[in-house]
Amino acid sequence: MISLTHDEWQVVYLSCKIALFSLSITLVPAIGVGYWLARKQFWGKSLVETLVFLPLVLPPVVPGYLLLISFGNQGVIGRHLSALGFEVAFNWKGAVLASSVMGFPLMVQSVRLAIELVDRRLEIAAMTLGASRLKIFFGITLPLSKNGILIGAMLAFCRSLGEFGATITFVGNIAGQTRTLPLAIYSLLQQPNSDDKIMRLMIISISVAFIAMWTAQWYNRTQRNRLIQ
Repeated sequence: MISLTHDEWQVVYLSCKIALFSLSITLVPAIGVGYWLARKQFWGKSLVETLVFLPLVLPPVVPGYLLLISFGNQGVIGRHLSALGFEVAFNWKGAVLASSVMGFPLMVQSVRLAIELVDRRLEIAAMTLGASRLKIFFGITLPLSKNGILIGAMLAFCRSLGEFGATITFVGNIAGQTRTLPLAIYSLLQQPNSDDKIMRLMIISISVAFIAMWTAQWYNRTQRNRLIQ
């Protein structure tokens, strides 16, 4: 129950790799979109918000299929990428894309709420003193909303680790390429006498998610207590 096989280590490594790559490519866009939704008022904002958060309520198979017909080797975008020698369907890069699509709304929502809690009077005061918008963002808004951004990053990371529907629809369940923790558990459920292997992977999944969420909550509580003191 304690020692992992080579295949199980491969699954864990691939899952963490995909989750980290997914987080790295969504972090900056999510902060930008979260700030835009928190601070800007424009015509059609409700439509933009609906489109951004739609993956949260859709069956994961739907975004996965949309990715397949868009980025598959014969898809609208995928055929052009394939001609350039860059393929995302049925490999780990496609799994990163699927995880990013599903985790992006969680990140945006956390960033948006964190920025909305920043006192705008501080930004206005800095602006009256001659600070540029860019300096205000990096000097005031971003530091004061870092706790929410961290929690959003943790949520997106955990969501990527647990992504199943969009991944299996878009890139399949290929050992060594796209078989992440949830897909590996699903595969083992189809095999007899795999209870021990399933339990090991479940323990790893729960442990990683628990540690990530506990760290985020601990950091948030520590920072809040520091402000109170």
